[in-house]
Amino acid sequence: MAHTTSLVPPRTAVPGERDAYADLLRDTRGLRREHAQAREAWFSMLGAERKEEHLFELEILLKGLACFANPRNHPGQPRRTPVVAQDFREPVALAREAIGRIISLCRTLLMERERSFVFQRYLETVLPDDGARSRLVSENLTQDTPAGSLFVMRHAMTNMVEVASGISRLPRVPFRTFYAMLGVAQREVAQSVYFNSLSALEFRPEFDRITNQRILELTRSVTQEHARRLVALTFLSLFRMLRYLGLLEATTRDSREPRRTSGIIYLVLSVLRSDARALTSHLRHRAGRLLAEGYERDLFNVPASHIAQRYESLLADGHRLLDIKASLEGLAANLRLELRRAFEHEFPAPEYAPSSDEVRRATLQVIGTLRPALQNGILFLCATLGARLEAQGVFDDQAARRNLSERLRRDVWMFAQIVRAFAQKARAVPAGEVRWSGASPLEFVREFLVYFRAMGYPLLRTADYPRVDAFVSAMTALEETDLLEPARLHRAIVEADQFQDFLVDLFEQIGKRDELASVPFDRRAAAEALKLYLGA
Repeated sequence: MAHTTSLVPPRTAVPGERDAYADLLRDTRGLRREHAQAREAWFSMLGAERKEEHLFELEILLKGLACFANPRNHPGQPRRTPVVAQDFREPVALAREAIGRIISLCRTLLMERERSFVFQRYLETVLPDDGARSRLVSENLTQDTPAGSLFVMRHAMTNMVEVASGISRLPRVPFRTFYAMLGVAQREVAQSVYFNSLSALEFRPEFDRITNQRILELTRSVTQEHARRLVALTFLSLFRMLRYLGLLEATTRDSREPRRTSGIIYLVLSVLRSDARALTSHLRHRAGRLLAEGYERDLFNVPASHIAQRYESLLADGHRLLDIKASLEGLAANLRLELRRAFEHEFPAPEYAPSSDEVRRATLQVIGTLRPALQNGILFLCATLGARLEAQGVFDDQAARRNLSERLRRDVWMFAQIVRAFAQKARAVPAGEVRWSGASPLEFVREFLVYFRAMGYPLLRTADYPRVDAFVSAMTALEETDLLEPARLHRAIVEADQFQDFLVDLFEQIGKRDELASVPFDRRAAAEALKLYLGA
């Protein structure tokens, strides 16, 4: 168990209060209660080895068929060519490889019933009577049980792989053909009673349970219901994305023919990008409104005669919700930057038909970029909620502490450069009041605030900066008016200078940590990363 320093006292659950974490695990898939119970019973009785890993991979690849159909989820630089003019022959070939893996996973999970599938396929080819063949097919398309549902999926994907094989042999595949093929596959998944994994931000008890009790306690310590659900959703989503990276890492080590793993990697990456986009969009566009609505409801439930008595506690609750809002929005902004860097600069687009070795190298690079970012996001959210958790107590990754320290050192150096540039530009602003209109010389202020939300705010919280409130107040004051007053700008410069000094000292301290004793700082790589962030 990780050593933790609790900053807030543990909170006792209120009788009748909803458990957001349990609700998300139970309800996001949308299974009827009897179907959920039947699936749990089937899974518990399943005797297949590594059944959890196989079921997780199956469901992610099924979801990947839908996500990969959307070119926005493909890696590579944004395309200048309209989608209707692009050739999707290579994406079809990658999808075919992934469908082949889906079939293999279905066979593993069907176990003994796989034999009956093979026999049925044989009968379908030898029965001369069309009516008998139709009856044979319809009798085996019922989904009364999870095994029956899996049998139906096996049947559909066997047909799909033949269709994909034929299409991939065409000299050119237009987008409409590519999309139609995966659209048919998506429909099969959507109609599956027990294995429909197409929902965004959905979770399953089989592989999404958070085992760290301190994180569960922190989630349940949030008093306001909407905030508690947002926090639980964020934790579960970040851990789910870490599991995607684990699946990618395992796939790169697969001993099967290397080329056959490329399709799996591309589909898992498309799911990762889709889920990350759904999470960041939800946090950016809905978190503030949901928190405000929840606080307003709780406030109006307080009798007028109790307002004065509860003033301090209500004020504290409001400030805590503002802190949670800023943390969630900062986490979303940082994740968007990390995903854009990884997908647009570190991984080849599928239409370039990269070799299996290129795909594996790029996969490991993306994992090295995203894993520390996701882990840091989890620890940052924990710190916001009141506890400092050690990396090795939260993550199974043995190298997590070193990777997080390396990432923190890089981010501290990068943001120190951004803060220094901000202060220099601010000092160059002409004296007097300057209005924000037209081509304002103060556009750099807005740009800085974007980077501050994505990088600066997490650093303030993670590094325990003693002047965090003063710095945030100075930065917030720059946004509160269309007229930038010299006094406000001067205050922001003073706070920026102090924060830069703190970051420089922190950079030196991080470099002295035991886990970084033999790891020199790659200033050139950090500068390249900074260019990518500034250009994102």
